[in-house]
Amino acid sequence: MFFAHSIPIVCVAVGGALGSLLRYAVVQLMMRVHPQPFPLGTMLVNIVGSLMIGVMMARLIQQPSESVQLFVVTGILGGFTTFSAFSWDALQLLQRGQVASAAWYIGGSVILSLAAVAVGYMIGR
Repeated sequence: MFFAHSIPIVCVAVGGALGSLLRYAVVQLMMRVHPQPFPLGTMLVNIVGSLMIGVMMARLIQQPSESVQLFVVTGILGGFTTFSAFSWDALQLLQRGQVASAAWYIGGSVILSLAAVAVGYMIGR
């Protein structure tokens, strides 16, 4: 019985580790190929992760699988970039016609996250 409850945890943990390693590899590769102060690797990771969550969720809507969603979407893509989850949530709001909520979510997430990282940086100094 315990093993059955631990499967979702293992899916997320293993997927998250793989996604984090993949993100690290992509960012390192981009820094070698294109050394510049602009975070091109992170931007690429966010765009690719957003593309992949769209593909995966579209497929999972057609053929739902909790284990695949936990491993690939929550684990790998969540470890690769949480921006993909943000993008998916925003798209869902827009697809439901909740344009004002989507605008608040997008604007609030970007502005407040930028403010939070600035405050965190100041606290950490």
